[in-house]
Amino acid sequence: MAKKNLKAVQAAKARKKRRNRRKKRVAILVIEVLILAVLVGAAYVMAKYDKFQTVSIDSEDVEVNEGVQWEGYMTVALFGGDSREGQLEAGTHADTIIIASIDHDSKEIRLASIYRDTLLEMKDGSYHKANQSYFRGGPKEAINMLNKNLDLDIEDYATVDFKAMVDVVDLMGGIEIEVTEEEADMLNDYLGETAEAAGKKAERLPGGGMYNLDGPQAVTYARLRKLEGGDYKRTERQRLVLQKLFEKAKETDISTLNEIVDTVFPQVSTSFTLREIISLATDGLKYQLGDSQGFPFEKTDGTYKQAGSVVIPIGHAENVQELHEFLYPARDAGEVSEAVKKISDNITYLTGVVRPADYAEDQEGSEEDSEQGNSDWGDNSGEDTLDFEETP
Repeated sequence: MAKKNLKAVQAAKARKKRRNRRKKRVAILVIEVLILAVLVGAAYVMAKYDKFQTVSIDSEDVEVNEGVQWEGYMTVALFGGDSREGQLEAGTHADTIIIASIDHDSKEIRLASIYRDTLLEMKDGSYHKANQSYFRGGPKEAINMLNKNLDLDIEDYATVDFKAMVDVVDLMGGIEIEVTEEEADMLNDYLGETAEAAGKKAERLPGGGMYNLDGPQAVTYARLRKLEGGDYKRTERQRLVLQKLFEKAKETDISTLNEIVDTVFPQVSTSFTLREIISLATDGLKYQLGDSQGFPFEKTDGTYKQAGSVVIPIGHAENVQELHEFLYPARDAGEVSEAVKKISDNITYLTGVVRPADYAEDQEGSEEDSEQGNSDWGDNSGEDTLDFEETP
């Protein structure tokens, strides 16, 4: 009996040992498959990398205000150029300026549109529309302008022209968006121009409703601004198009993604290195697109010497503080830098637009009364339009 028990124990030990060996072999196999998948993915991206218009930006050329560092986040500038010829460097107006904050812990991406007409300080100390910096000095100057005016630590960017967006939407089979009657009418007015520049056919909309917009329709929709809400509403449309594309990309098959890479990457300018692109591509499916807003949050319209119509922050420093709270909810925003305080004082001095001490409280009361408290965009008919010239 004792011998029997001993054999049973030995047999059980042997089975356990074999199971452990099998588990180990399976674990090794899984690891090998994962490594192979990563290597295949890396090889795929490497094969496509030369299609990008890459621009190397030396970290020493990136200007960040003293003490500004948003740990745990990657902050990226996204630009949409108005070029019809694929020109993505200086000499192109960036009609779309979006700040993307990527939270590596929560896997959330937040988007903030910088209204292109926002009055901000340029590299030479003058004040002009925000998109003027890209026109003057390309992505590097635009990044430094954003860092200086908004206390950000951006080092990387990506720029596309609107033909690239047309191609992406078409290759993904269109995006579902509800269009109002007014939007449909104006979209039809400008659709031909977009389609012709992109080498596509213009398909007019019969009226308002829910549509699967094709490339020319979606891009024209995103560019509409001569409607109620003006440029504020336009930036909201732009972010909606990006959201729809982001959602659809997660469901897109590999053959379609391959076609997008071949067609669209040559129309993209970026500072990301090959290693960074591989990392972002690997982690992309883990992230979710979160909230989006427009900057400045509190604003008024005016005209400024040499700049024309501009958007004026009502208290630039306070708006920057709100921007930090929105982009980096997991961090203590603290106070804005001395550089931003100085810019804020200069904007107040040049425009005469002063933020009252009780402005925030007054706005909250006004929003409750009117039920129009959307800081993302709004009809500016209730705000004063100011005319002013640069103070000598």
